[in-house]
Amino acid sequence: MRVLVVEDERHLADAIVRGLRRQGMAVDVSYDGTQGHEMAMVTRYDVVVLDRDLPGMHGDDICADLVASGALTRVLMLTASGSVADRVEGLQIGADDYLPKPFAFDELVARVQALGRRATPAAPPVLTIGDLVLDQAKRVATRGGQPLDLTRKEFGLLEELLKARGAVVSSEELLERVWDANADPFTTTVRVTMMTLRKKLGDPALIETVVGAGYRTRPPQGSPQ
Repeated sequence: MRVLVVEDERHLADAIVRGLRRQGMAVDVSYDGTQGHEMAMVTRYDVVVLDRDLPGMHGDDICADLVASGALTRVLMLTASGSVADRVEGLQIGADDYLPKPFAFDELVARVQALGRRATPAAPPVLTIGDLVLDQAKRVATRGGQPLDLTRKEFGLLEELLKARGAVVSSEELLERVWDANADPFTTTVRVTMMTLRKKLGDPALIETVVGAGYRTRPPQGSPQ
């Protein structure tokens, strides 16, 4: 899941970023509205965690522009005011959810995860291929009933490939969906992570390389899936 945090309180913003990354999300951050607006309009994010009162460009205007663009990005609005009138106003602007400060971090994570599921074409919470089972909510994967010890990035790659349901996913798309804006587009990170993921998945192979295009999942021979 790709998330953008737009929050001018740096300590809060950095804490949110660290926490979401620990949940396996690819997270970018902006500390002002103007830059945040540019990032939100250029990159396809699943969720934008957006403060309302921002320097440069108000959060309401960023939200309105995202809605007008037709993007599938979901907006979680943050504000220091928790009045009913403010919540209603934020939702009327087009925000998908609203969280007043201060908030419990576990609640923020739950809301971001819920919005992320709504930002992409519907996929079952548990993804399977052959004897591989990946539970998106619990962040666990098993094969043949045995748990797989995957890193966050390995899990993210596998999740994106399974969600594609056999369609080819390019290295560039995987880099965008699983890593963040700091990732070097010329790096071999995706290829190296894919190698370690394949080793952990074992045989028969479930991931196929499509030369010049990317990767896709492939059910084991004889599997009905």
